[in-house]
Amino acid sequence: MTDASPAPLFDTKVVVVLGDDLAPWQELNVTAFLMTGIATSAPDLVGEPYRDGDGTTYLPMLRQPVMVMTADAETLARARAKAAARDDVALALYTRELFTTSHDAANRAAVAAVAAADLDLVGVALRGPRNAVDRITKGARFHV
Repeated sequence: MTDASPAPLFDTKVVVVLGDDLAPWQELNVTAFLMTGIATSAPDLVGEPYRDGDGTTYLPMLRQPVMVMTADAETLARARAKAAARDDVALALYTRELFTTSHDAANRAAVAAVAAADLDLVGVALRGPRNAVDRITKGARFHV
């Protein structure tokens, strides 16, 4: 049986923008890491646990859809800068250097070693007002 209630309209939007030069395994890795940042950015983002018909409980997930897009390096950098300049947009990032690190402290050190304008971005994730996120991600295209 399916729920026939209309889909809720969210006042925020969640978007992951990936670099257009990544291998498939890198796209998946970057998306997974970026979404952990978004999922922890606000307490109301995660819904209730799932339960199947047999009573097995599963972990809760985000309550709203996630759009996955791709962009070139210039568009990624521009999106990062625009999002970072806003107080109402949550921003997560993944740099190329993080493919070579092996733990969380090394990841943070790799990002801290580079000025914002010089980050070699391979992905960003944003959550914010729908129209703001649309403007920030202008030039990115839906992932195929």
